[in-house]
Amino acid sequence: MPEIQPFRGVRYCDAADPTRVLAPPYDVIPPARRDALYARDPHNIVRVVLNRTPGDAGYAEAGDTLKEWIADGTLRREETPSLYLLEQGFEASGKAHQRVGLLARFRAEDPERRIILPHEQTRKAAREDRWRVLQTTRANFSPIMLMFPDPGGRFSNLAADTLQQPALVRFDDDDGVAHRLWRIDDPGRIAEWHDLFGGSKAYIADGHHRHATALRWRDETGPEGAWTFGYLTPIEAPGLLILPYHRLLSEGPSLDEAARRLDERFRLTRVGDASASASAVAESKARWAFALAESGGGGLVAESKETAGSLLPANVPSCLSALDTYFLHHAVLGPLLGVPDSAVSYVHSQAEAEEAVARGSCRLAVFLRGMPVQQIVDVSEAGESMPAKSTFFHPKLPSGLVIHPLVGAEG
Repeated sequence: MPEIQPFRGVRYCDAADPTRVLAPPYDVIPPARRDALYARDPHNIVRVVLNRTPGDAGYAEAGDTLKEWIADGTLRREETPSLYLLEQGFEASGKAHQRVGLLARFRAEDPERRIILPHEQTRKAAREDRWRVLQTTRANFSPIMLMFPDPGGRFSNLAADTLQQPALVRFDDDDGVAHRLWRIDDPGRIAEWHDLFGGSKAYIADGHHRHATALRWRDETGPEGAWTFGYLTPIEAPGLLILPYHRLLSEGPSLDEAARRLDERFRLTRVGDASASASAVAESKARWAFALAESGGGGLVAESKETAGSLLPANVPSCLSALDTYFLHHAVLGPLLGVPDSAVSYVHSQAEAEEAVARGSCRLAVFLRGMPVQQIVDVSEAGESMPAKSTFFHPKLPSGLVIHPLVGAEG
């Protein structure tokens, strides 16, 4: 497991309303949402994590903004090095869930050391963007989400006492997710948390580009530069929820033609609309499953027959061939439906996909199932990479709730 440390976090002053000044992670903020956050409050953290001034000036402005907010008291540094416990309460599929994780400084590690294992490739443009933000701010604003095996439930046992105390911060975000944050600054409690994470590996759930940027900072500045910001939660936690990314196809066959092409290898079920398509495929127990929906044409659920496996090359690693996303892209979209990669876009919101179908702004929508956590572990352990947009961990971790100054930048 990566080594963890407490740190002197930077937080908004107590008078600040978290609902006005916090933001989602940078990579799930579309332009319209960014504009809304800009307008919501002149101190919203989006002005730092996703500044809208173009080019070099935007990165410089982000750094200057952070310095200004610290200088004028909008943000303040904690007096005592601390860990933080974050609980998020939310609803999914009509059920209430809670996810609890520890916010801590941790040391980024090369994948070859097999201490922290990734499951996806990073993109050059996104890496460079995060690097430029890191250079000018010398801080982390949204933690890298790590999950780790805890079959004995030690994490929950250790967190239980803290969760019974009054929270330092509590608020509901725009998506109705209830947040509660506690600070842990007692040296004895910190030592217990430090001991918990000894001797086990961790898997990157979310934040691959931020982890890659942390490694680059280490390479540029020296070993102490490896310290970065993480959120650690158990693999076994019932609130560790992975939602699917859905696909929108800008070209391709009609729904009837798709059914004809899929009929030999799939059990096909007609359903009424896009919503019914998403609901039906989510319940499928087939080895591979997906659903298609067409504006005005209803929906179609496709569940693999025994012969569907022959659509994949024989040498595909089993951890990849098990994935709905890998199967969809390598056996269905191009080979059977004739859809090029350039015609595929991605949305994590089922409502957004349904809206695209209703408006007729896509040829077809493809609905997928959520991925079991074990599939991420299997891919990570094998050193393989999933197709783009395979996992969407919900809920996301807010940017700006606790800010982590890089080692040497604490002041």
